[in-house]
Amino acid sequence: MMRPPETDFWQVGLVPAPIATLLNPGVLAAARERITWLPDPGPWRYLADPFAVRRGDATHVYVEAFDYRTKHAVIEHHEFGPGLVWHAKHTALARSFHLSYPFIVEDGGEVFMIPESNRHGEIALYRARKFPGGWVRETSLLHGIRGAEASVIRHGGRWWMFFTVVGPQARDQRELHLAHAEALTGPWLLHPLNPVVVDRAGARPGGTPFVGADGKVILPVQDCSRTYGGAIRFLRFNMLTPDRIEAAHLVGTLTGDLVSDSHCEGLHTLAACGDLTLLDTKRIARPWGRYAVDLKRRVRRLVSI
Repeated sequence: MMRPPETDFWQVGLVPAPIATLLNPGVLAAARERITWLPDPGPWRYLADPFAVRRGDATHVYVEAFDYRTKHAVIEHHEFGPGLVWHAKHTALARSFHLSYPFIVEDGGEVFMIPESNRHGEIALYRARKFPGGWVRETSLLHGIRGAEASVIRHGGRWWMFFTVVGPQARDQRELHLAHAEALTGPWLLHPLNPVVVDRAGARPGGTPFVGADGKVILPVQDCSRTYGGAIRFLRFNMLTPDRIEAAHLVGTLTGDLVSDSHCEGLHTLAACGDLTLLDTKRIARPWGRYAVDLKRRVRRLVSI
C-alpha cells in the first residue's frame, strides 16, 4: 500500500544553559522543563535553524521559516522580552531563492548574518543597517560555491569558516570544508585540505563554534547517519592552522528525545547566545494531506508560467 512521503516538522527552543555546558547531554536533559519554545507557526509550516543576539532586556531570535505550500523559506525574527516572554515576529529577510540557517555574528559593534543561500551559488554576508531589521547584502564571502550551514568564529587572530557543499549523493551531509580570513568581509581562502572531515555521522555544521576549557575550537556537527539532522555531536579541533587540521569527535550526543516527546526524531542546530543556547528538534510525519499540498503548489507553478 502506498504511503505518504515523510514530512519533517521542526520546532525551536531556548535552553537556559550556556552552550559549553551541553557537552554533557545530562545538562540538556535536566533543563528540559525550563525550555522556552517558539510559538507554533501553523499548518504546513515549521521553524528551524535558530540563532540569536541580545540587546538590553530583549533577545532577538532569527529562524528559517519554511512553508510546504511553497517549498520556500524566509528568515523570520522573533523578539523576546525579560523572562523570555514572546513579544512579536516579522519577516527579517526574504529573497526569490530559499534562505535558511541565519548564522548571526557580531563584529566591530555591528550585527551580521550569513544565511544559507546555496541556491544562489554563494555564501554571502548581510549587515543589519537598522537592527534588528534593515538587512542588506554586504558582500559575497565565497562566490560560485553552493555552500551550506556556514558558521564562523574568530580564533588565533583569524576568522574561520566551517561549511559544507551541496552536491550529489547527499554530499552536504557528509563533508566538512574550511576557509579562513584576516577580516570577516574577506578575502576568504579555502583550506588546502578540504574536505577536512568526511563522515555522515559528524561533518555537516550544526551551530555556533565555541572555544572549550582547553582553548580548542569545538564545532557542533550533525549526525545524519540515520536521518537528516538526526542528532548533534561535537568536533574538537586540536590543530587549526591555515595548512594543518587535526580534529576528533568528543564523546556525547544530543538527541531530540532529551527535550521533547513530540519532536524526538532529530536535533540539528545548537546556537550560543550568552547564558542561553538555542536548538531545534524534529518530528517525522506522513500526512495524507501532503499530496494535496504538493499538487496545489505544482498547479500554481504551471499557471504562473
